[in-house]
Amino acid sequence: MHTELCDRLGIELPIFAFTHCRDVVVAVSRNGGFGVLGAVGFSPEQLEVELKWIDEHIGDKPYGVDIVIPGKYEGMGEMDPAKLEATLLAAIPAQHRQFAAKLLTEAGVPELPPEERHHQLLGWTAATASPQVDVALKHEKVRLIANALGTPPEDVIERVHESGRLVAALCGSPRQALAHKKAGVDIIIAQGTEGGGHTGEIGSLVLWPQVIDAVAPTPVLAAGGIGSGRQIASALAVGAAGVWTGSLWLAVDEAEAPPAQRQSYFDATSKDTVRSRSVTGKPCRMLKNEWTEAWEKPESPGYLPMPLQGMVTMDMITRTHRYADKAQKVAFNPVGQVVGMINESRSVRAVIQDLVADYVASVERLQNLMPG
Repeated sequence: MHTELCDRLGIELPIFAFTHCRDVVVAVSRNGGFGVLGAVGFSPEQLEVELKWIDEHIGDKPYGVDIVIPGKYEGMGEMDPAKLEATLLAAIPAQHRQFAAKLLTEAGVPELPPEERHHQLLGWTAATASPQVDVALKHEKVRLIANALGTPPEDVIERVHESGRLVAALCGSPRQALAHKKAGVDIIIAQGTEGGGHTGEIGSLVLWPQVIDAVAPTPVLAAGGIGSGRQIASALAVGAAGVWTGSLWLAVDEAEAPPAQRQSYFDATSKDTVRSRSVTGKPCRMLKNEWTEAWEKPESPGYLPMPLQGMVTMDMITRTHRYADKAQKVAFNPVGQVVGMINESRSVRAVIQDLVADYVASVERLQNLMPG
């Protein structure tokens, strides 16, 4: 399981692991893959702390950082984070805050202590994500900057390239993939609708070959519903240069997920996820629960565009993580349909070993089907 992309990044396996947990980043990279830290929830100062810790524990292995700069959002053009946050806060209708607060109160989720409250606008805009890029580029072992929504801004691509790093971007259609390629993106991540987090509507096995053909020879990572070596073999068979995984790492031993959240993942089947705008304002796959259902009901005030909806729900995200054992009825548990294959906690090392073994067995099985 070795592709040209492995040589470009100096890794053993073309298995990319998106995670918000620094321990998982380190464990994946130290076991031959490529860990990618999701930066959206960190301030620039917090991100610096996380990356410094990764640098100190990852050895000589490379890793990446994932940011979120949507191609379209409210407040585009304003690059002063403080001014942007003030403008956006003033634009949020009171009824949306009241609706969200009512759901949390009825579910019995405690309020946060004052010292644990923070800014409501984090890395969802160019104004807030650009400083994250500045921080990431100060760290030599960061070899890739990925953008989770839309084509990265031109200046971000230029800065990353000037530093000698690679740029990646996620897409859910061939049209989006071609826009990435035209802008100079080095690696395109084709994510099928099965994936966790923000996704489009096209299934993985339909999307992957379309994107691969459209942007060739630009390397494509296959994403969406990958939880086994058999699925990795399928992705490489259609021409992918590697795989981008996320849900697979949510409940590993090294992840920081609270026990109650882990159990929600273990108990869920692949039918228990839904694409909902109720958390960020854009379609995002997560476990369905009373929160996602409430925002679909007639009494709901409706979704706000990004990042306004995310600013409304930031209190929910923080509180349901802080008090996970009391909050699963309304918690934000982003995960893809592969959750039906996540039934126990294992180490990152064990997961990667199983992926490789299953991949090898799949390739051998195909080889045995060839005429002698």
